[in-house]
Amino acid sequence: MFPENLSAFAHLTAGAIGGVAASLIRVPTEVVKQRMQTGQFSSPSDAVRLIASKEGFKGLYAGYGSFLLRDLPFDAIQFCIYEQLRIGYKAAARRDLNDPENAVIGAFAGALTGAITTPLDVVKTRLMVQGSANQYKGIFDCVQTIVREEGPSALLKGIGPRVMWIGIGGSIFFGVLESTKRLLAERRPKPLNGKHD
Repeated sequence: MFPENLSAFAHLTAGAIGGVAASLIRVPTEVVKQRMQTGQFSSPSDAVRLIASKEGFKGLYAGYGSFLLRDLPFDAIQFCIYEQLRIGYKAAARRDLNDPENAVIGAFAGALTGAITTPLDVVKTRLMVQGSANQYKGIFDCVQTIVREEGPSALLKGIGPRVMWIGIGGSIFFGVLESTKRLLAERRPKPLNGKHD
């Protein structure tokens, strides 16, 4: 749909739309995981049952706005960086890229995006684990409170491990993505006239 010069916009948009769809599953999962990590619940089923009974269905979507604030930019930026680097590298190499090259580009895109979005992740985590205590009044109050009480560097807590695991995840995700796309393209029957539909 987009002309070639707007491919970055297309990749940003695709990443963001994918992120919104995934958030419907990822947010409740993240809420349960975060609450279990802080020792509030002993099992996922207990967590779901007790969160829903104490806080209602919306409790499973605690921090949804901050999750989207972190994940929409993350998904859009990571996908865009990956695709733009891949386009540039493919043009320079004048050939299709192999699996290790796609994996390295994916790792770089993931690591860079992880670093850029760490402050958003810190805010998201604080909002999700507060439970019904409502320590923060929202995203901006959370940022202001963190900066006031702990200093601006607190917004970068965990950046090292985050960059590392997201880089590894990006490598695996994009490496598998490209392998799967290639395998599916090879299995697609070739049209008799040599043209694609």
